Amino acid sequence: MSNYYSSLYDPVWVASPEEPVDWLDLAQRVGQLEGAAVVRLQPLDADGVFICGMEVGLQACGYSVDRFFCFGNWYLPVEAGGFETYWRQRPAQLRNTVERARRRLDRSHSWHIDILTDLSPALELGIAAYQRVYAQSWKAPEPNPDFMPRLIRMAASQGNLRLGLLWLEGEVVAAQVWIVTSAKAHIFKLAYQSGFDRFSVGSVLTAALMQHVMDVDGVREVDYLTGDDSYKKDWMSHRRERVGLIAFDRSRLRGCMAWARHSAGKLYRRCLSPDAIRKSLSS
Repeated sequence: MSNYYSSLYDPVWVASPEEPVDWLDLAQRVGQLEGAAVVRLQPLDADGVFICGMEVGLQACGYSVDRFFCFGNWYLPVEAGGFETYWRQRPAQLRNTVERARRRLDRSHSWHIDILTDLSPALELGIAAYQRVYAQSWKAPEPNPDFMPRLIRMAASQGNLRLGLLWLEGEVVAAQVWIVTSAKAHIFKLAYQSGFDRFSVGSVLTAALMQHVMDVDGVREVDYLTGDDSYKKDWMSHRRERVGLIAFDRSRLRGCMAWARHSAGKLYRRCLSPDAIRKSLSS
């Protein structure tokens, strides 16, 4: 049930995650699903209730269970004082980059930023602009071209959308899709047109959206979701890891074969680790 667009996989709790869950019963039900000789769940919160409970339940059902790294997740707990306090705490290089870029845009070009939040004719123009920017950026093509327009419309219908567009000489050159839910801002997609690097249009737009979600929406956390891109540590303050859970039913042929391949792969990677190579050379 997770896919290319999933940044976190977790149950939709019927009551609350604090209430007792029969993890054995849940694991047994998962084990009855088609293809359940191998169960793979990702990406998960490494410290979450769900991954720990599923490990216990699947092991009780006879599965061999292992975790694996998916990606780093950069995030920011928002302190009192809003954007002004946040911006003072950013690295000087980032602040200077954004401020110089704004001055450069002011001197040389007509530009402005729109942040769209609601269903409207302007939103449809914004979606088309976002798609143009994305197609002209460094990003790989979307595996499902219809997904983002539909997600944007759905988020707008629920009041959760923050679609940021930076206009330069009447053309959108940077676009970002943020989703705000439960006092948390999720930075879902971002792109800028190739050829506008010297104006730092992506950074200027990110700063504007940060100010909006902190000072207008009053969010308590901003989450960069997926990936360890180096620039994220300038904007965020904390990092956590998202992991996967894989389980093998060794009583079934497919599960046993998959477990053998997985175990052999882990052993091979361990033998090629820098520590293992140093020990081998020293001996």
